[in-house]
Amino acid sequence: MNQQLIAFLAYLSPSLFVITALTSWYQAGLRPTAVKKLGMISSFFGILSSLILAYAVYQQDLIEISTFSIYGLGLSIRLDTVSILMFSMIAILSFVIMRYSLNYLDGDQRQGTFLGRLAATIVSVQFLVLSGNLAVLLASWILTSLCLHRLLVFYKKRPGAIIAAKKKSIVARLADISLLIGFVLLYQIFGTGNLEIIFQNVREGISPLLATATIFIALAALLKSAQFPTHGWLLEVMETPTPVSSLLHAGLLNAGPFLIIRLAFIMEATSTASTLLIIVGAFTAIYGSVVYLTQTSIKTALGYSSIAHMGFSLMVCGLGVYPAAMLHLIAHSFYKAHSFLSSGSVIDLIRAAKVTGAKRIGNPFKIILGILLAIAMYSGFAYLWGVDIQNEFQLFVIGGIIVLGLSRLFSFALDSNASIKLWFQALVLSGVVALAFFSLESIFHFFLMGNVPELTIPSLSEVILMSTVLTLFSLVVFIQIFSPILNQKSSFQALAVHIRNGLYINVVFDRIVRAHYHKEDSNSRIVLEEAEIGKYILDSKENNNEEQEERLA
Repeated sequence: MNQQLIAFLAYLSPSLFVITALTSWYQAGLRPTAVKKLGMISSFFGILSSLILAYAVYQQDLIEISTFSIYGLGLSIRLDTVSILMFSMIAILSFVIMRYSLNYLDGDQRQGTFLGRLAATIVSVQFLVLSGNLAVLLASWILTSLCLHRLLVFYKKRPGAIIAAKKKSIVARLADISLLIGFVLLYQIFGTGNLEIIFQNVREGISPLLATATIFIALAALLKSAQFPTHGWLLEVMETPTPVSSLLHAGLLNAGPFLIIRLAFIMEATSTASTLLIIVGAFTAIYGSVVYLTQTSIKTALGYSSIAHMGFSLMVCGLGVYPAAMLHLIAHSFYKAHSFLSSGSVIDLIRAAKVTGAKRIGNPFKIILGILLAIAMYSGFAYLWGVDIQNEFQLFVIGGIIVLGLSRLFSFALDSNASIKLWFQALVLSGVVALAFFSLESIFHFFLMGNVPELTIPSLSEVILMSTVLTLFSLVVFIQIFSPILNQKSSFQALAVHIRNGLYINVVFDRIVRAHYHKEDSNSRIVLEEAEIGKYILDSKENNNEEQEERLA
């Protein structure tokens, strides 16, 4: 397959999405027939191109296509296993989300505008994952934020959407500045923006400035993916149409972990940035998962779930287990896209369901038995897959977190008034989870071999840090498992209230960016509007009563 054909296929879908976005300027209102057709055609060719490009990468392993370059900076794309996996995922998600949007916004006065902005956002994400040069990567990174902002303020009359977009814009600009500084330092060190040249030079020697550059890159990834304490904006973007939430949680949030995986050879050259990713990512994962369990709103719960998942992905990147990070990133994208697009159906199913769930008993012996069963199952799979704790300690830590999830599942099944059928289902589900983790991680490791760094034996300080992270995860999960016993204490119930409010971190963030003033104004406006509506209803009732009395008289 020649370079011209590969270049044509790589630029085909993004070019069609650009045409879709431009067409929306002329069909911005109801029934944008041309925009709809172009959007679906662009999505279809995205899937087709990804399949053909995947075959080309299978044959050639690495393909670089440079259109022009000035002083090592220019327009170029990089096709390897990492970019093809991401491009294929985006192609499938864009097809589903675009198709969903046709029905979801059918009849909206600005449907054409929305589809055009959606197409522009997809283009920016496509170029982000295909970037072969620091210049393209930085430009795409900034464009994703700008295009997302236009989607977040699609309904300008909704105060909540404006506040969320303002907070997101502040965090995004900080991420952009951090990445710009990191890339300027990389260009100063290597004298080029070509990723392949940079990767090769990193393996040969390390510059003193490289540690500083990786720290700024890690900060950009943390800010982009809604990590603690700048996560508040993600919980307030529910004012936007559901397709935007799906695209945001399933695609744009992944930009942080993808950036670290894409620049894995650079990040692995020093340990400072990796430590930062492990600490912030692990804490955010624990924080998000705990708050998630206390939420009553399905979309807010999904927001905290995304925060936790992104923290876990960045933590895994910091551990250096990049195949597992890529596996988690792709799995989370499909899972979260489905969750948002089907959130309405899930609510209907819950309302229609009349079956009550199993109740916990709180028997310590059964709980401990469930934990032991989870450890035994994980140990068995680790032995079959030949996991070496000494040489693969990072993978052991990630597997330990999987054990914690299985132990919670086993403990719930055993420590409840459920039937034997539920116990059997828990056993089968746990086996499927463990089997999927080990087998899929091995598959991704095989495909990504040579595209990401191999696992290295951690130092003593790194082992202590990883052990501390695993201990914290264990502590949180054990508290959740023993919650039936702890729920009887008033202090635990009071703590649950504070956790449900996210420990009020978002309130502090609002005060810092002065978003709370706007909230107060909008709340006052809503109260006044409700009062006026109530007064109108009362006046109408009084007028009707007077008319009825006159008729009777």
